[in-house]
Amino acid sequence: MASLRQAQVDLIVIEASGGYEVAVAAGLQAEGFAVAVLNPRQTRDFAKSMGVLAKTDRVDARVLRDFANVIAGHPKRHRYLRALPDEQRALLAALVMRRRQLLDMRVAEANRLALAHQSARKSVAAVLKTLDKQLMNVDADIDGCVRQQFKETLALLETVKGVGPVVKSTLLALLPELGRLSGRAIGALVGVAPMARESGRWQGKRHTCGGRHEVRTVLYMATLSAVRHNPVLKQFHQRLRAAGKPPKVALVACMRKLLVILNAMLRDQSVWNPVIAGQPA
Repeated sequence: MASLRQAQVDLIVIEASGGYEVAVAAGLQAEGFAVAVLNPRQTRDFAKSMGVLAKTDRVDARVLRDFANVIAGHPKRHRYLRALPDEQRALLAALVMRRRQLLDMRVAEANRLALAHQSARKSVAAVLKTLDKQLMNVDADIDGCVRQQFKETLALLETVKGVGPVVKSTLLALLPELGRLSGRAIGALVGVAPMARESGRWQGKRHTCGGRHEVRTVLYMATLSAVRHNPVLKQFHQRLRAAGKPPKVALVACMRKLLVILNAMLRDQSVWNPVIAGQPA
């Protein structure tokens, strides 16, 4: 019966809803269905392109059906399909996301402490102490998971100056495509590849957009360190600034270069090589 259902259903499209779609997508994949999880902005842009301006649950369902038909017949439909996560990576992703949540809560409580009345400070301090303890526990769990399940990949990443434990665990958990795509594709996936804006003779400024926010955030912090302490990235950053590139543009370019280097290292299963890393991305 399951094989009959799979033969009748070519593709299932789900709109992302803040993580609630994860269990549904995983369950469908476990049954052998092809699943694509779409960003709500993508589906809304598709609806507008089709002249659908109204937004209701019924309208959204029809838009998703039409979008699914387009993806199903697309020559590069594999790019839209959600990869089936393995158990170890799903565990690491859950821990990484929990660490992010704890950090957000800690920042909020630390901000409250600065403005709290004297009578409330004890309570805020107690919550901060609890959050610090939870962060230590989660960090230990992440470290154990990475060293046990991703030992070979970790050994490669540890040869790169500026890539710390948080960056490594986030890349392993939330960017499983690292090492499997081209440099251009991995840059676009994370959201650090500048997109062209041209029409006829008009050429607008290129901008980065979209991508995986969590990965991009830790990559940004890693690059801030790398342009100071990693000779290859430092020299590249200085060259861009000397050429007149604005600080943010130069930093994003370094983010992309670092990501492309890491992608090539995992693809080739090689350690950091300053000679190869210094070549144009």
